This record gives sequence, structure tokens and C-alpha cells, in this order.
Amino acid sequence: MKHVLFVCLGNIARSTMAEAIFVQMISQRQLADQIEVDSAGTSNEETGKRPHLGTQEILRQHDIPFDWIRARQITPSDFEWADYIITMDQHNLRHLRQIAPNQLAKDKISLAYDILPDRMGTEIPDPWYTQRFDDTYQHLMATLPKWLDKIENEL
Repeated sequence: MKHVLFVCLGNIARSTMAEAIFVQMISQRQLADQIEVDSAGTSNEETGKRPHLGTQEILRQHDIPFDWIRARQITPSDFEWADYIITMDQHNLRHLRQIAPNQLAKDKISLAYDILPDRMGTEIPDPWYTQRFDDTYQHLMATLPKWLDKIENEL
């Protein structure tokens, strides 16, 4: 079993969108019994909230379920549980590396675009600020299939 954790700041926009998309992709490839997915935020200010309305709208447009998702803050046990911790921007990457309990945990952390050699280090802008939720969806659709290919090859 592989475990994937998507992380952004509040866990209401980018990481929740990534979680929902990835769960659907896993289901389509019939890998739900081999890959588990979750999401979290580095901040606790949105804890318990549903995904942002903009995220909900984009997911509905693409017929992607998300009803189970509620915002939560990353915990120390997440670093043990996850095989991959995929974050969206440099700020959260730095924060995750600061709070990671050891080098093994730090080695699990990547930016979403790090899966594409020509886009390593590229950030996915926060639609909470930009209000461009469709752009976020497009960014995730450029990266998530590659992550799933990588993980599936490791099964």
C-alpha cells in the first residue's frame, strides 16, 4: 500500500482539489486497494471546513466527488504514514521541511511540479488569492497523472 498526502496552506483549495482528483484517477485505474490519499494544511485556521466554493465548483464541473473532504492541519503521524508528501509552493515546502521530524520524512516532500524535470521548482499559485480555480485544476492535471504513473510503477 502506498500513501500520498497533498499539502497546501489551509487545506481548502489546492490540496483538497488534488486529493479529489487523485482519488478519482486511482479509482479509474482500479488502484483504490493499493493507494490511499489524504490532504492537509500547514495552517490550522481552516480546520473542519469544506473545500473552498471555487474548488467545489471546479470539481463539480468535472464530475469529481469531494464530499468526504474537510480541512485539517498536518500532524506528526502524517510524516510516518505518507510515502509521498506533495505540496504546492515554496512557502509550504519550507514549512514542511522545518516541521519534518527527521531526514527520512524530509525526503518524502516534493513540489507537485517536481515530477516534471523541465518544471521542477514551479509553484501552483493559490486560487484563494488569484480566484483562478480553473488554472489550479489545469496545473494539477499536468502533474497528477505523472505522480500516479510513478507510484503505480512502484506497486
